[in-house]
Amino acid sequence: MNVRDALEADADALASIADSPTDVMRNLVHDRTVRVAEDGSHDPNADVSGSQYGASDPEDLLGFISFDAQGETVHVTQLDGTGEACKQLLAEPVRFAERESMAVEVLAPPNTETIEDAAEELGFERRGQGPRFDGSPTVRFRLEP
Repeated sequence: MNVRDALEADADALASIADSPTDVMRNLVHDRTVRVAEDGSHDPNADVSGSQYGASDPEDLLGFISFDAQGETVHVTQLDGTGEACKQLLAEPVRFAERESMAVEVLAPPNTETIEDAAEELGFERRGQGPRFDGSPTVRFRLEP
């Protein structure tokens, strides 16, 4: 599995994974740190100006994460994908936060086992309910420095 920075060309594939409009995902790529996990058939060291990443296929991507840092906390704004992809992707903001002595916070829809399992395996603690988004509840996970 390769983890790399998301590109604008990934917007269609991200939209498919997240069940969101493509333009929303395109904006996400521009506004936040977004990383994607892919199946490993692409050479991560290849020249990205070639056709390799001309447009990504949803079947090539195993998951994605978006995050940003505010104050003393790295906030994971979206995480979705396979269990192993979620774990590897969630490790990205954790590494960043460790270098900066910051906490990391993840909000997950309830009963999202892949996200919950990844968070718990990486040492996050369940901190009760998070805020509601469009009326849907979330569960808060936090990892302190």
